[in-house]
Amino acid sequence: MTDIRPSLTLLGLGAMGTALARAWLAAGHPLTVWNRTPARAEPLAAAGAVVAPSAAAAVAANRLVVVCLLDDASVGAALSGADLAGRDVVNLTTSTPAQARARAAWAAERGARFLDGGIMAVPPMIGVPGSGAYVFYSGPEDAFAAHRDVLAVPAGTTYVGDDPGFAALHDVALLSGMYGMFAGVAHAFALIRREKIAARSFAPLLSGWLTAMTASVTKAAEQLDVGDYTLDVVSNLAMQTAGVPTLLSTAEEQGVSPELITPYLKLMERRLADGHGDEDTTGVIDLLLR
Repeated sequence: MTDIRPSLTLLGLGAMGTALARAWLAAGHPLTVWNRTPARAEPLAAAGAVVAPSAAAAVAANRLVVVCLLDDASVGAALSGADLAGRDVVNLTTSTPAQARARAAWAAERGARFLDGGIMAVPPMIGVPGSGAYVFYSGPEDAFAAHRDVLAVPAGTTYVGDDPGFAALHDVALLSGMYGMFAGVAHAFALIRREKIAARSFAPLLSGWLTAMTASVTKAAEQLDVGDYTLDVVSNLAMQTAGVPTLLSTAEEQGVSPELITPYLKLMERRLADGHGDEDTTGVIDLLLR
């Protein structure tokens, strides 16, 4: 029996789009592609992809249409002349939750089902088993179920709900946590930068410490869900805030700007001043809510 893989369309052949395309082609899926700059499609044509002359023609070729473009405006521009009736549009373009919800409504008005996606990977991870790459998906669960196997070819899939904004929200929340970590790492390396301490010898100490501290993520989640920020506290806010002068004085002694860590330290001090010294640091989250 001939194994016929589901076909799909891909709009956008930047680094990520090209990686996605190669993964689907390698798995034997018939693929129609379109890119604003046609030259980017040539290597994929050589690999078996059908190159559409326009975005509208690419959309017409398949029910499943995956979009991986620069931004939400690019998505609107590319799909504006296409007949979306009966299509399932999967948008892997980086967007905000509000943009994803608006784009889902826009697609529904044109007769399409819409899934939004947040890619948790860089292009070299795509299509590589065991790389850890995955994609958040949100929108109609039946649409996700219909295409789950195809979507799982380039990267793992994690469905996070029918609200089309949830994939973008999860994506940005994780990236925000990542950049917060990067800020702390940058400050730590700056502190030792002028000393006779090799960065390579310091790195495993830093990464090991950060790994050990990831247990605080689960504890904070438990405290948030039950509404008790004093639950299982080890080092309370008063104790941790007492160490702030040492952190700032050390930075000054080392000739390092504290600008990467002072916003968080100031939130700790504000929460303490509000009378929450017996809590964990989880309470600073509430100070961020407007």
